[in-house]
Amino acid sequence: MRRRLYVICPDLQAAQQTMNDLLLARIDEGHIHVLATRDAPMEGLHEANVLQKTDLVHGAELGLVVGGAGGVILGAILVLMPPSGLQLQLVTVVITALGGALFGTWASSMVAASVPNTKLLAFAKDIEQGKYLMMVDVPFRRVEEIQALLRKRHPEDKDGGVEPTQPAFP
Repeated sequence: MRRRLYVICPDLQAAQQTMNDLLLARIDEGHIHVLATRDAPMEGLHEANVLQKTDLVHGAELGLVVGGAGGVILGAILVLMPPSGLQLQLVTVVITALGGALFGTWASSMVAASVPNTKLLAFAKDIEQGKYLMMVDVPFRRVEEIQALLRKRHPEDKDGGVEPTQPAFP
């Protein structure tokens, strides 16, 4: 498991230096994501993608659960009160649950892709002021080491805290 560290860099040069130090500390570039204003220069930085910028993942998870539950309910209704002339079996519930889960995941992720990531709302003011938010996914055992490195080498950066858990995939 990884923990996500949030670091707020005051400008591009500080963000580039922080990124270089993280790379030298053997943090893979794919685990460092930078978010700034739309027109901010990002030379030498790994820009955050849609998964980090939006609530896409949360929306997909929510849609999966709600759609799956809706599919189970619809399937149960169809089995208990089938349309005239049809005899539906219990597999109908499984099929409607899968269909509902797929539809719910698709529909809610489309909506969530246009919603800013709610975990980043605390940093919105800093980003609007032209600062750079760096999200660093660090192995659990190295959190304190990386935080100490950043405090020592980059006193100009502001510690934005640690997110409790982060999936192992990038």
